[in-house]
Amino acid sequence: MGKTIVGLEVTEESVRAAEISLGRRPQLIAYGEVPLPADAAKDSEVLDAGAVAVALRQLWTGAKFKSKDAVLGVASRRILVREYTTQAMRPDLLREALPYQVQDLLPVPASQAVLDFFPLSQTGDQVSGLLVAAVSENIEHIISTLSKVKVKAQAVDLAAFGLARATAPLAAPEETVATVHIGDHTTQVVISRGGVPQFVRLLPIDVATAAVRRHTAEASTPEFELAAVTSGVAGVAATGSVGSPAGNGAGLSAQNRTRGAIRANTPPGVSDLAARLRSTLAFFASRATSEPLTRVFVTGGGAVVDGVMPALTSAIDTPMQVVSVGDVISMSTPPPAGEVALNLVGTVGIALGEVQR
Repeated sequence: MGKTIVGLEVTEESVRAAEISLGRRPQLIAYGEVPLPADAAKDSEVLDAGAVAVALRQLWTGAKFKSKDAVLGVASRRILVREYTTQAMRPDLLREALPYQVQDLLPVPASQAVLDFFPLSQTGDQVSGLLVAAVSENIEHIISTLSKVKVKAQAVDLAAFGLARATAPLAAPEETVATVHIGDHTTQVVISRGGVPQFVRLLPIDVATAAVRRHTAEASTPEFELAAVTSGVAGVAATGSVGSPAGNGAGLSAQNRTRGAIRANTPPGVSDLAARLRSTLAFFASRATSEPLTRVFVTGGGAVVDGVMPALTSAIDTPMQVVSVGDVISMSTPPPAGEVALNLVGTVGIALGEVQR
């Protein structure tokens, strides 16, 4: 087998990775996810390096990854992603000038930040694109944790960019589409055209995914009650049709699929998710330079949480489709199921960045 690369994500609930082959036709050859103990990590930040290292070791052993080379995907709510316009210049000169130009936009001194600029368009001597800024200490802490288990971070990528990359083959090159990853505590929104990100938002919203419910139950529920909670996970997953159009109001009978009925049957957190996602897409559409959205791809474990897809399809008029990892890459391994299949879409997209380099 040729060279492979591993896409890796550290979330509050787990460490998750996908190994793909590098070549003209990448394949998913191995994957895995290991739960983390409480307070070991938050978003893409390591709080307990020892606990995360143990989980990473279990992940590599259990999934039987062949490579120790990884691309780290980050999606912390503390990462700044915003549109930025600057004078066009050589990439090396821009890297030198950027810290001085954006200092006033950063929550920390530029010397303590990792900066990147993703150019999108140029008008005259002005170039516009996406500015990405993360706290360097957080990134360095994750990389040092990886080194404890001899995993080498070949690159660090914004997880939202991986989502755009992964779903690009599902849309025509001229289409403007949104990809929404509904995670345990953060929902990522990336709007792209031909796989090129145009707009990114990270929404801090807690969603009662199976991982969150399991984590909560393990911490606070007696053993006999925990069995009852975890046995209901399959029922939650069954309410969504993974990999198929999701505009059918799953979870409500046909006669109750009015917007009012959906709102009445929607948990408060899900209503907040639907409202904030609607306003995010509306903000993008209101810009003079924006092309109209043709589709919204939805992925992440939150997509199959009870009430989520009915709420989203009620709030958003654009056609929506739930996307699983099997929709975005071929596999030489038995396919994952449930929330793992949804969560791996972005993880695979992170690894695919190395294929395109």
